[in-house]
Amino acid sequence: MSEIYRKILIATDGSEHSEHTVEYGVELARLSGARLYAVYVIDTAAFASIPMDAGWEMMYSLLQEEGRKATQSIEDIAGENGVEVEQVMLDGHPAHEIIDFANKNDIDVIIMGTHGKSGLDRFLLGSVTEKVIRSSNIPVFVVRTPGKKEE
Repeated sequence: MSEIYRKILIATDGSEHSEHTVEYGVELARLSGARLYAVYVIDTAAFASIPMDAGWEMMYSLLQEEGRKATQSIEDIAGENGVEVEQVMLDGHPAHEIIDFANKNDIDVIIMGTHGKSGLDRFLLGSVTEKVIRSSNIPVFVVRTPGKKEE
């Protein structure tokens, strides 16, 4: 077993807090020679109560753009470190989609942060991380945001 990790998934929400998580993931991939998967999930459950109209489509487009920027940022950082990256955009319930993708693609470790965006989004990311930890058969590497105390 010369390479512990061959495939590493970094789950991102595009927040500035996720930058620290990305640094860990890229370094782990660099050291182990692993391929990196930059995964962003558009939480379509959040749209369940919103009628599918122009407002819904606009919000969805904004989230798609946020996801593209988030995964591109990971690819840029990884590229500077000689790490190969595949950008992945998924729709659905974040924890379920992350675990499902990891299982279907033989991911060796999932890397996630403890904090995401501010306010409700920050709480939701924490709950996504917790759900992934509780439900995944694949090891989950959780990166604590520097200077933040868990509440």
